[in-house]
Amino acid sequence: MKQLTGREKRMVALTGGALVLFVLVQFVVFPLFDQHARLQKRLVTREKAVREMRLMQEQFQKLHQQSGAMAKQLEQREQGFSLFAFLEHNADESEVKEHVAYMKPSETQGGELLTQSRVEMKLQAVSLEQLLNFLDKSEAPHNLVGISKCTIQENTKEEGRLDATLVMIGVDQTSATAPR
Repeated sequence: MKQLTGREKRMVALTGGALVLFVLVQFVVFPLFDQHARLQKRLVTREKAVREMRLMQEQFQKLHQQSGAMAKQLEQREQGFSLFAFLEHNADESEVKEHVAYMKPSETQGGELLTQSRVEMKLQAVSLEQLLNFLDKSEAPHNLVGISKCTIQENTKEEGRLDATLVMIGVDQTSATAPR
């Protein structure tokens, strides 16, 4: 280094300084910026997860409230309620019982606390008034009974008459949770 001129010494010092600056930027500054960007991305991801969890919590609370309201409705319903018997009674009151071609009951497990009863029924050659009267009596939210599917077509044999296929659904408590 003693043999170098002043100009050469400055060039070596400047080159050394540039090398130190390059190493400092490459191995200290850039990794800091990369770490900051990764932290920002993780923060955004976590904030999104928290928002989704809050949404799910609200949905859970709504479902829990609805479940409580449904349980209260089930408690207020007459003891020994049967969807099949309910529909049969309504068919008699609506004067469509003699038009019932078939009624097929089935039961589907809905969960630990509730079961879903289904009755598929076919009405043949009923008037529009009779059908509407039956549907009005049978769709009973207070009894947790509703229409799942309804197919109506004109009766080919009697003019002004209709054929209807209905799938009615009712909600019941499972036998393990039913009040005794």
